[in-house]
Amino acid sequence: MTEMRTHPPWYKQFWPWFMIGLLFSSVAFSLIYLTLSIRFFDGSVKGDYYKEGLAINEQIAKQQHAQSLGLAATLRADPRTGDVVVDLQGEERPEQLHLALIFPTDGNRDRELTLRHVRQGRYVAMVDEPLRYRWYLQLQPSEGSAAEWRLTGEARFPDDAAVALTPGI
Repeated sequence: MTEMRTHPPWYKQFWPWFMIGLLFSSVAFSLIYLTLSIRFFDGSVKGDYYKEGLAINEQIAKQQHAQSLGLAATLRADPRTGDVVVDLQGEERPEQLHLALIFPTDGNRDRELTLRHVRQGRYVAMVDEPLRYRWYLQLQPSEGSAAEWRLTGEARFPDDAAVALTPGI
């Protein structure tokens, strides 16, 4: 007589459940990563990056114009009062300045301030909440890309030390 081996049904075996588990875990991790990438989108790449790249010559011209005017500035932000004070050195003294505070990783945190001229080379504005963390700074005589010159810098707030803004892209 020959001996017959009986195998348990497939759902009682290890390997089918292992393979199904691998498939379900890969789907679950994919959905988790998709959800996280949509929810925490950093927006660090501009939508019109190609046009921005083509406009680099304009940015260099702004830098050279600021250097030819001998422009430089120092910025102080008081964490207690919310005052932002800019002292501008150079030949040009517009009635107001535009300060863009650019957060490195989250475009939703970017801020724009209009600083009013109060006396010889000093400009003042107020922020509604204290500045914290690291920011890229862009100081221009007017808002937008049509400004004649631009001063740039980088700051970490809160800090009582002055931040230097120099001609730059």
